[in-house]
Amino acid sequence: MKSLQDRKRCLLAILFVALTAPLLLSPAAMASGPTYLVYLGTYSGPSSRGIYALRFDASTGTTSSLGLAAETINPSFLAASPNGRYLYAVNEISDYEGKRSGAVSAFSVDHASGKLTLLNQVSSHGAGPCYVTMDRTGQYVLVANYDSGTVATFPVRANGKLGEAASVIEHSGHGANPKRQEGPHAHQIELSPDNRFAIAVDLGLDKLLVYRFDGVRGVLRANDPPFAEVDAGSGPRHFVFTPDGKFAYVLEEMKSAITAFSYDRERGIFHKLQSTSSLPPTFRNHNDAAEIAVSPSGTHLYASNRGSDTIAVFAMGPEGGLKAIDYVPTGGKTPRGFALDPTGSWLFAANQASNNVVIFRMNQKTGHLRASGQVVKVPTPAAVMFVKQ
Repeated sequence: MKSLQDRKRCLLAILFVALTAPLLLSPAAMASGPTYLVYLGTYSGPSSRGIYALRFDASTGTTSSLGLAAETINPSFLAASPNGRYLYAVNEISDYEGKRSGAVSAFSVDHASGKLTLLNQVSSHGAGPCYVTMDRTGQYVLVANYDSGTVATFPVRANGKLGEAASVIEHSGHGANPKRQEGPHAHQIELSPDNRFAIAVDLGLDKLLVYRFDGVRGVLRANDPPFAEVDAGSGPRHFVFTPDGKFAYVLEEMKSAITAFSYDRERGIFHKLQSTSSLPPTFRNHNDAAEIAVSPSGTHLYASNRGSDTIAVFAMGPEGGLKAIDYVPTGGKTPRGFALDPTGSWLFAANQASNNVVIFRMNQKTGHLRASGQVVKVPTPAAVMFVKQ
């Protein structure tokens, strides 16, 4: 039988282990938040060979490099399937199989290694594809072709491969700037939150072209009215909806401005509210606005500027108005792309000209950004895509 002193020693040992065990665990072991694969699209060159991958712990903000995930040419924009099993990339080229076209590549995702396996590649039905997305069901991929001014939809087969195009539409016309708007330049196509409308942003036409989207057949047909306009010569690049679908914000590359619209969800109609500069008030040099995003809470908006090399932060009012609250240096040059992680806690800024991705902590209440100290070296990064593990 143990003595009273032995029992005390045993109890003290148990108490010591209980109190100190949390201190002995690594941050990764204690992490309670989600982890993601982060895929980085790039422009091919002497140092870049395709899509690169990171593993990201959203509870700690730490990343680990997984290296080259797939070798492919100019994967400048990426989209992930809702189930996280597949990744789709544009190949921003103008000659594919001897025709004036780019391509779209489908990959399967290995969640253990982060590696991507090419499933198939199809013509994008236009030159210079620069944007790819999926419809809300994951049954169709949609692509915008900048050089040709076309948009196209592709069915996704059960194995993740892309089928032949279900719909191809060619835009026509020109804008006010003869150098950059000599013809149509489709820069984005994205679905409405209810999956009923597809909106194509055309930089060359200063228009948002609105299409009714047939989610069964993947066919696009013009809405009535067929478009909404921004100011002449402003060069719209990307837009984003609020989570509730009541408002939309269009980032204008050439004017470095953001135009707010209210959105009629039943009829797919946009009504202009206001236009706001994306630039710091004292900045006077050349700038091209690049990317735009809204926080998952729908309370703050972010826009990147290539020139001032900043991310503008705006508070969003209940009636759709924007109020600038900060302009944050991106820690590099030419922030072509950025993305918010799905938890709304982190922002990854892809600085194309300085070959780095800088990670910022987001204050979910105030919207402010703070550099986390994490900087990932990646050659010519252009796009960021999170895939839940």
